Amino acid sequence: MSQHKKALGMVDMTLFTVSAILFLDTLAGSASMGAAALTFWLFFSVLFFLPFGLITSEMGTAYPEQGGIYAWVRDALGKRWGTRVTWLYWVNLPIWSASIFVMFTSILSQLFWPDLELGGQLLLAILFNWVVVGFTCMPLKYGKWIPNAGALVKMVAFGALIIAGVLHALDPAKPLANDFSLQAFIPEWGSGVQYIAIVIWGMVGFELMSAASDEMENPVRDIPRATLFSGLIIIFGNVLGIFAVLAVIPAEDINMVEGLVDTFLALFGDSGMGRTLAIAMSVCFMFSLLSNAVTWSLGANRTITKSAQDGEMPAFLGYEHPKYGTPVGAGIVVGVLVTLLLGFYGLVATSNEELFWLLFAAQGVIFMTPYMGAIVAFMHARINDPDRERPFRIPGGKPVAWLVTVLCFSCICMSVLLFMYVPGEGFDWPVVIGGVTALALGEITLRYCEKRS
Repeated sequence: MSQHKKALGMVDMTLFTVSAILFLDTLAGSASMGAAALTFWLFFSVLFFLPFGLITSEMGTAYPEQGGIYAWVRDALGKRWGTRVTWLYWVNLPIWSASIFVMFTSILSQLFWPDLELGGQLLLAILFNWVVVGFTCMPLKYGKWIPNAGALVKMVAFGALIIAGVLHALDPAKPLANDFSLQAFIPEWGSGVQYIAIVIWGMVGFELMSAASDEMENPVRDIPRATLFSGLIIIFGNVLGIFAVLAVIPAEDINMVEGLVDTFLALFGDSGMGRTLAIAMSVCFMFSLLSNAVTWSLGANRTITKSAQDGEMPAFLGYEHPKYGTPVGAGIVVGVLVTLLLGFYGLVATSNEELFWLLFAAQGVIFMTPYMGAIVAFMHARINDPDRERPFRIPGGKPVAWLVTVLCFSCICMSVLLFMYVPGEGFDWPVVIGGVTALALGEITLRYCEKRS
């Protein structure tokens, strides 16, 4: 059995969570809804983000076990359900990572190699994929610096974006690109509502730090604090960041892949200094994409490793480095799957933006589904393990516990539906098929491992 060293303090956990949840890459997608995106972010911060943060704080301190979401669902609903949740939680990682590397190389080409052919972009994407695998397999005391640095770089980029956006809005000589009247903040039901799924998707991830609870210095003390501090940073960062995008880019002209770089270029102007600053912030954005990939790889691969070591997933996924205890087996498998997905992309893609959304939506369906199990596990634990010591307990007793459970479960279900279904247009069948395929493969793997055991 490998020994996990205590390497994560409260500051590490806060930065780790900010790096995992605060996404620059989803700002453009959210801003596509116009000013209503700000309404949705504030609305779901109260309806979902706060309740979900409370749930993960209670579960993370009451059950501070390596494995995080897998361990919670396994203990509440049994091994089979824990394994299903873990499979979906993990199998989305290569799909999402592929979409991240598509965006990364698209921005790299946009900034520095506008004539770079698709084949060259894909080769660079595959290269950076294996760089991320390398960081996943190194000791956490070193690997944690990528999420930590990523969180700080994101704060710099967000800060520059927000300050420039506010200054633009305050300059009477520079008109705002979108309508910010009271009427514009009232959401309208239409195809743009599908991007609500991005808003809710951008609010999950608090539980990720609990996947490495054996490596925390004091999880009981630090998980609630890290949740609070990171939550405040994430809410304000997203709301002000979306406003900055909308200040200079009309909602109907926002490109999901290149929209943020377009925003930096529009905000900082065409002067030599302005363009240099815009490029510097865009490079920060690119680094944040890599740090996001490293952060989720560190958490998700540890979760599947724990499940494999319990005999519920193929044994090769449970292989850890004999000295450092890092998830080498799962990391390499993710690297291979991302490479295959990127190769397939080179054969079928018609545009970067189209493929990015298909990959992103497919992983959104797969990724959000396990949270249903985590939320049910919370209420199950409250009912069936009421005497367990809970260093942090959601106040209000069972009525409030039921309220946060219903709110969070409903929001997750709505997010999954909106990733698959476009109001006014119908189901996005490639996304639906991708989700069903992931479920089927997980069930086949589960049954195989049960028979082998």
